Amino acid sequence: MQDGGHGVTVAAEPSLCIKKTIMATLKLNAPQWAAETAAQKNNTTLWSKWLVIADSQAPNKTMWFLVSLIAQGVLFLLIPAALMYYYNAPIVVLAVTMVLFFANIIAGMGGSGIRTVLAFFAISVLLHLVMLAVFIL
Repeated sequence: MQDGGHGVTVAAEPSLCIKKTIMATLKLNAPQWAAETAAQKNNTTLWSKWLVIADSQAPNKTMWFLVSLIAQGVLFLLIPAALMYYYNAPIVVLAVTMVLFFANIIAGMGGSGIRTVLAFFAISVLLHLVMLAVFIL
């Protein structure tokens, strides 16, 4: 090593003169929004419970598709006939039932996820119960 006259170390080979600099790192406290405390509430909602149930049924997707198809074909396709014949319901009841029936078929056969298949089935059940309640009561 040679002194270049200015107090700078000059090496014959550049790889021999490596200065290591150690940085002082600052340790910051975790932000208040990221810290978990015991006082935090458990935000388990009905929707998150539904998603957990739906995700747990993923291996049974074909079974749920068949249950949906059988329920639609045996129970729900008879509802418009009964409502229109006995309770003078409008033709819209038949249109709603057919749209829900084919939506369930498309959702099940189209490769949709289990959440979609179960959601369409649940919506079909709820809408048919509402139609029954509206026209019978």
